[in-house]
Amino acid sequence: MSNQRLGQFLGGFVFGSVVGTVVGLLVAPGSGKETRQLLKKSAAALPELAEDLSTNVQLQANRLSGSALRNWDETLIRLKESIAAGLEASQQQQQTLYKPEVENHLPESQKTIRER
Repeated sequence: MSNQRLGQFLGGFVFGSVVGTVVGLLVAPGSGKETRQLLKKSAAALPELAEDLSTNVQLQANRLSGSALRNWDETLIRLKESIAAGLEASQQQQQTLYKPEVENHLPESQKTIRER
């Protein structure tokens, strides 16, 4: 269904572009000769315009790519730090929870002086 809608949209876009071009040429303020010259100049400038646009898009893509990579690297660093902190806190919590239980089961000779 979405392919059909896309096809209808593109067909309408092309049809509207053709109709708009024809109407624009018919109501142009200059003569036919002037309009043809203007179209020739515009067509001659089109490759240069396309090249400029392509270069600009490539520069923007490179800038965004570099920014995304920097953000990704920073996110990975923060994630590694968070994981390390979480593991350390978990280990400390486990030591705190299991230490009294282990010491209660030790023979009297192995307990520290403070606990006796």
